Amino acid sequence: MAKSATIQTRIDPLIKENAQKILSTLNISMSEAISIYLTQVALHKGIPFEIKIPNKLTRETLKKSKEGKELHKVANVDKLFQ
Repeated sequence: MAKSATIQTRIDPLIKENAQKILSTLNISMSEAISIYLTQVALHKGIPFEIKIPNKLTRETLKKSKEGKELHKVANVDKLFQ
């Protein structure tokens, strides 16, 4: 199928930068990632993952994580799984 449609969107620059770093590691362009996402939306006939409002415990945990509180730190992945 020929690719001729264009999508323009505005996004937080930090989110874009962080996503580009991850996608670069995966050797996937931003355009390819968006195409993959939209293909999954079409296949699932909706958002291909659950979207919900976090409960109180999850909100508190996310807040602590952002603040760097109560984090479990390990030297490497092997230590994490021990």
